[in-house]
Amino acid sequence: MAKKETKEEVQEVVAVETAVETQEQPVKEEPKKELSLKETNPEKFLTDFNWHNYQEGIDPIDDGKLEEFEKLVADNFVDTLDNEVVEGIVVFVTDRDAIIDINAKSEGVISLNEFRYNPDLKVGDKVEVLIDVREDATGQLILSHRKARTIKAWERVNKAHDEGTIVNGFVKCRTKGGMIVDVFGIEAFLPGSQIDVKPIRDYDVYVDKTMEFKVVKINHEFKNVVVSHKALIEADIEEQKKEIIGQLEKGQVLEGIVKNITSYGVFVDLGGVDGLVHITDLSWSRINHPNEIVELDQKLNVVILDFDENKSRIQLGLKQLSKHPWDNLGEDVKVGDKVKGKVVVIADYGAFIEVTDGVEGLIHVSEMSWSTHLRSAQDFVTVGEQVEAVILTLDRETRKMSLGIKQITPDPWTDITKKYPVGSNHKGIVRNFTNFGVFVEMEEGIDGLIYISDLSWTKKIKHPSEFCNIGDELEVVVLELDVEGRKLSLGHKQTTENPWDKYQAEFGVGTKHTASISEIVDKGATIVFNDDITAFVPTRHLEKEDGTKLGKGEEAEFEIIEFNKEFKKVVASHMTIHKEEEAKIVKQAVKKQAAQAAESKPTLGDANDALQALKDKMDGKK
Repeated sequence: MAKKETKEEVQEVVAVETAVETQEQPVKEEPKKELSLKETNPEKFLTDFNWHNYQEGIDPIDDGKLEEFEKLVADNFVDTLDNEVVEGIVVFVTDRDAIIDINAKSEGVISLNEFRYNPDLKVGDKVEVLIDVREDATGQLILSHRKARTIKAWERVNKAHDEGTIVNGFVKCRTKGGMIVDVFGIEAFLPGSQIDVKPIRDYDVYVDKTMEFKVVKINHEFKNVVVSHKALIEADIEEQKKEIIGQLEKGQVLEGIVKNITSYGVFVDLGGVDGLVHITDLSWSRINHPNEIVELDQKLNVVILDFDENKSRIQLGLKQLSKHPWDNLGEDVKVGDKVKGKVVVIADYGAFIEVTDGVEGLIHVSEMSWSTHLRSAQDFVTVGEQVEAVILTLDRETRKMSLGIKQITPDPWTDITKKYPVGSNHKGIVRNFTNFGVFVEMEEGIDGLIYISDLSWTKKIKHPSEFCNIGDELEVVVLELDVEGRKLSLGHKQTTENPWDKYQAEFGVGTKHTASISEIVDKGATIVFNDDITAFVPTRHLEKEDGTKLGKGEEAEFEIIEFNKEFKKVVASHMTIHKEEEAKIVKQAVKKQAAQAAESKPTLGDANDALQALKDKMDGKK
């Protein structure tokens, strides 16, 4: 492109041309002609010169016409900027592409793969597109419908969320915890809890259906959208709920539909308001689970029992619509009658028996057996078992009944004196221990007590468990019988001869025995004569003849100084053995001195000296 000349350069050229013209032209006479502005007034010529045409090579365009031209372009052609969605018209469809007119300089092309969701695409349809490539290698304008849909979909979803408007969505499939819904081409999540106000048991019935939703949450960071169909239903229900709640009264009977069943009760839909029928208010009879009485979607009448101040928690009843079974209990039923019933509940303290539908009686564990030692009710009955019982108490006002099954059989204590007279021998089973004795079961309902002192003639027992075990069979003798107090006193040692009877003669006071010190104990020592006889030797009675004391393991002769058959107490002494010898010596010395005195008549001082010598000897002095 040639270099453009400046105004000063043009002035120089004009001046040069003028000078040349005046110098080079030969002087000759020519007719006068009208001079140009360049010739007559060069300065004015330079000022009025059309510099735009000289520089641009075209005539200047009028500003008004330029604005008109720009307006026409804006009205008839789109600006092909990136990330801007425009609307186009399908002008031609091939096997692979769709040709779209977007009022640009050229038409654009979109692959038919982007219209899979719309297989009925035809010429004349309006579609939203995005400029993907302004011009490819062949100069073709490439458009994208998929990208345009995505951009527009997010704009619409955000707008629907901000304005709370209702959108249509297509339920595509199930997923964990809910459904996948197509909203404006975006896959949104529909939680299972947001499908309906009532629990949904079969999600598949909603697949491939178009429904209305509200956009309830958008996570822009992860591009997640959550929708709800329940929100639309709740809005309608809320109005119904206010109207229903305003009319609620205690005792009012309403029709409802079972909405949900739990282990503790049934939720009933009263037409937008939910109420709970507790399991105890479903039936007068005792039931294990509410599904024994009702089923889902069942219509039933219920009575309003109570509700809170806001009436948001409504307590309903079903059994209250029927007469209480106790009111139907025949007047001829009375105490002492035998009845049959089914065991419905077992507790540690007893069992509940359903005598008739809704009428129950309690059999306390103490009324299940004549035995005096209590056991668990499960040892006697099982749930579902049919049992026969006797009515012990009956209170129609408080609707309470107590029963007994042991009364079906005779009381074993009625002829106790014949079966267990005092002095009779029997066998029993050890059932329980106490610190003071053993309880022995003679038969079902008859227990006897063996005091710890009546277990053995010879053994010193601190606790009955040292002598026998639970479940052992023992031979016993009836010692005492209290029919009114239902008490039976037994003895076990009395079944054998008392060995202390013969020991009384063998180990009587004054008898002498040889044994070894088995153990040194507090205040003395013990010696064992045989398996039954263990004697105690006080400390001072351990003294030997030389003044020392016997030690453990030493053998010596002992004299029995105390024998108590009743308390099995034997006390022995070694000291008395050599003291007795000393006493004999003293007696002999006295006799000898007396004889000598008769012959020689010694003085009183001589006798005292002899007695003192004997005393010193007895005291162990040398």
